[in-house]
Amino acid sequence: MAKSKSNDQKEKKQQKATAPVKNSTTGTGNSVQKAKISNGASSEKQDTKELLLNQLDLRFRDEIAGHPGGENIRRCFACGTCAAGCPVTEVDSEYNCRRIIRQILFGMREEVLSSPLIWMCLVCYRCYVRCPQKVNFTDIMRVLRYLAVKEKRFSPETFEWINELDRFSQVMRHDMVKGFFDKKKVSLEELQSRIEKVIKEAVTQPR
Repeated sequence: MAKSKSNDQKEKKQQKATAPVKNSTTGTGNSVQKAKISNGASSEKQDTKELLLNQLDLRFRDEIAGHPGGENIRRCFACGTCAAGCPVTEVDSEYNCRRIIRQILFGMREEVLSSPLIWMCLVCYRCYVRCPQKVNFTDIMRVLRYLAVKEKRFSPETFEWINELDRFSQVMRHDMVKGFFDKKKVSLEELQSRIEKVIKEAVTQPR
């Protein structure tokens, strides 16, 4: 009876030794390796996605670091100072500087370069000025746009249209502020006409 019990214990040990080991990072031992990547901090709503490791480009961050302005990208420790002071994040919570940096560091090339979010940046350099690690996020966004066009994810005309839109928004703001202090009445009809013209051009612009 004791011998039979001893044999049962040996068989259980052998089964435990040969069973695939489950890991929180790589998944089940004999299956395709997977990784759970969190694109935010605990203070935000967690955007966690399960990705196949062979879908990640782990050289992506090195490529970004090789361009002027991207040298310090590895210094980012996700403090969130950039996102806290970003004027775009103030009006669009989907846009998050910190999240984009983390995606780059994780090698999420496809998701980053295919996203319209890389065109939302105002290139105001506010994030760079406030960053304690001197990560030049503004110039990194320029690099991402360059790569997105180079890889034909967006058309070259996108550059031109974004530049025109940035200038248009600045002219609109200038005219409205100047009109306010000069006590001049701003024509809503004229503003609406100018805005509709820009929207019409945006719709017909190739992407």
